[in-house]
Amino acid sequence: MQACSGAAMMGSVQQPMRVNRPAFPLKGSGVSGFPHQIKLNSVKPCRAQLEGSLVTGRPPSSVSVPVLESSFVDHGLSEADPEVRAIISKEKERQFKSLELIASENFTSRAVMEAVGSCLTNKYSEGLPGKRYYGGNEYIDELEILCQKRAVAAFHLDEKKWGVNVQPLSGSPANFEVYTAILNPHDRIMGLDLPHGGHLSHGFMTPKRRVSGASIYFESMPYRLDESTGLVDYVMLEKTATLFRPKLIIAGASAYPRDFDYSRMRKIADAVGAFLMMDMAHISGLVAASVAADPFEYCDIVTTTTHKSLRGPRGGMIFFKKDPVLGVDLESAINNAVFPGLQGGPHNHTIGGLAVCLKHAQSQEFKAYQNSV
Repeated sequence: MQACSGAAMMGSVQQPMRVNRPAFPLKGSGVSGFPHQIKLNSVKPCRAQLEGSLVTGRPPSSVSVPVLESSFVDHGLSEADPEVRAIISKEKERQFKSLELIASENFTSRAVMEAVGSCLTNKYSEGLPGKRYYGGNEYIDELEILCQKRAVAAFHLDEKKWGVNVQPLSGSPANFEVYTAILNPHDRIMGLDLPHGGHLSHGFMTPKRRVSGASIYFESMPYRLDESTGLVDYVMLEKTATLFRPKLIIAGASAYPRDFDYSRMRKIADAVGAFLMMDMAHISGLVAASVAADPFEYCDIVTTTTHKSLRGPRGGMIFFKKDPVLGVDLESAINNAVFPGLQGGPHNHTIGGLAVCLKHAQSQEFKAYQNSV
């Protein structure tokens, strides 16, 4: 049998080469990790060895098994970045040792965190299901449609009458996307005054400064509480709305522990030709469990965050009536305001976590939890 010459041996030595791995390891490969490049170190067999292997049926002895050289993306957090790992550990301990009594500091579930920390974060998907600008979104479409259906079901809505956009990045962006959808610059809005329990995104401003985007781009007039009762002063709200003629009246608050009188606010909005919107961010879990009053019976649009009493990931949702309101197709206007109006690709890992929490929101366990609140 021909022996391998020194020249053949010298020519057979290969430098480490880089090859692209598939997005996930092949089934049964036993290799874990996310997409990255790996080094394959191997020695090329000479011709004599290859010919010999054909006779014997055995692989040439000089062929080595590829050796995977790990890279940064292979490492767990403790190995890749111990500083960040240490900070997370300290924050976790702080949370476990604290008793938080406000909705925005609520805990989510392990299942939600698993979805948020999944491979869904790798996929870009501008657009809506069936109308994407990137390929390979068939499973993302499936996920988002599932999330939409669960959102409608969790709040006991008729899917023929109500739609939902689950792509907003959080509550304030969701609110501004609504304003963008139904208002023109300098249109008038009314929301509960911040010092009386309202929220920044509802148009708060001071005598010296327009604080939020809502007050910068729109003309804002707050309504307030009757300080003798601690309740919304609906009489003054009606008088002010009659004079101010807002195009949008906003119910909802960040520090108001009472139900809003949606029926009365509906009448005021109708009298002045305004849309009625509810921001239920802090109480959405209570609404889903039918513990708090239902805003959907009277409002045209309902927005919410997803991480407070709903116990989901940090995101937002916009619910809208499917029938036109004041001549506006809310579904088209809101979807276009979200993308391409104010956002690009949605955070699919967040939508995955939201779908998980909305399934839980329909359970008896969740209802019992909300009743205990």
